[in-house]
Amino acid sequence: MSYSLDFTKPIIMGILNVTPDSFSDGGSYPSSKSAVDKAMIMVEQGASIIDIGGESTRPGSERVSPIEQKRRIIDVISQLRINLPEGVIISVDTTSSEVAEAAISLGVEMINDVSGGKDDDNMMALVAKHNLYYCIMHMQGSPKTMQDNPTYDNVISDIVKFLNLQADRAVNLGIQKEKIILDPGIGFGKKTEHNLDILKNLDVFANLGYHTLLGTSRKKIFSEVSSNNNPEDRVAGTCATSALGVISNINIFRVHDVWQNKQAIDIAFAIKNS
Repeated sequence: MSYSLDFTKPIIMGILNVTPDSFSDGGSYPSSKSAVDKAMIMVEQGASIIDIGGESTRPGSERVSPIEQKRRIIDVISQLRINLPEGVIISVDTTSSEVAEAAISLGVEMINDVSGGKDDDNMMALVAKHNLYYCIMHMQGSPKTMQDNPTYDNVISDIVKFLNLQADRAVNLGIQKEKIILDPGIGFGKKTEHNLDILKNLDVFANLGYHTLLGTSRKKIFSEVSSNNNPEDRVAGTCATSALGVISNINIFRVHDVWQNKQAIDIAFAIKNS
């Protein structure tokens, strides 16, 4: 099965973490059925991509073996492949080519690599071989240590340099340019001031010549700015950044709360194109 995403309008990627320790929804889906049910709800609410993760990348998290990642995600992918309507694709959030290869064999059409291709030298070639969409995210350090004390010479130019370098590498390895998606990596090795600078300059990333993804959903930046310590109370802040992203020409929005963000995105898109 092959499907081309429609980048003429904003696209919503629904987050489905089948992990016990993700910062916001860890342990929320104790069975494959509960995870599939959640995915179907997100599709009904407007998600065109379901992003399945078997390894938490929250600050301080430990790495999860490819075997354990596969154990967590394979049955969910298999069931979703049967139940998802036409036009909705599955993404897998992993930095491991072993996990990606198992997911690809079940019909996954996107790999969301938070290491941007740094963790596994085989990842980009695998994606190219199967002609998949590939998300390249910027992260300083690793999930375990990335928030210890992130520093930059210039956060925007440093991230742009990395994303351009990895995107060039991906193209050279055979990934189609139109299937590369760049993500500046909000909260991944960034302090609050870094995240705010990125959000202020989203148009810079949107003008790099590739499709783009923004992932701010329920992140700590909202509690640091407006004192909402519970991740579930950060939905309004997420929606604000989604609207900002639409105005800045970001293409994909990775969110937990689909209908709320869809409303913000639809309104921002209508205003922008009025």
